Amino acid sequence: MGYKGVAEFLQFLTQPEIAAEWHQKTGYLPITTAAYELTKQQGFYDKNPGADVATRQMLNKPPLPYTKGLRLGNMPQIRTVVDEELEGVWTGKKTPQQALDTAVSRGDVLLRRFEQTNKAI
Repeated sequence: MGYKGVAEFLQFLTQPEIAAEWHQKTGYLPITTAAYELTKQQGFYDKNPGADVATRQMLNKPPLPYTKGLRLGNMPQIRTVVDEELEGVWTGKKTPQQALDTAVSRGDVLLRRFEQTNKAI
């Protein structure tokens, strides 16, 4: 495939229509600002309240060298939750599914708290 093929594929993925559709169908963050804007124009966030919270958080401040990369509301607390739940797996107290389900529940509480705190952003 080579570099040219990779470049063409990335160019395809970053087209606003493609990136917006991917974002809307997967729930992952849009990979371009244009995809976010197109998603807004299409009324997706009006039909799916809260779906834009993570994106708005990412756009809340200009990126700096120390803020690039994964940024998620209450991420330090979520990491602690994941660590605690995995510890239950490693010690045989929980199945992997139980630990992940509990991590999701606990993480959702932290994300909702962050969402409420930052609603006006």
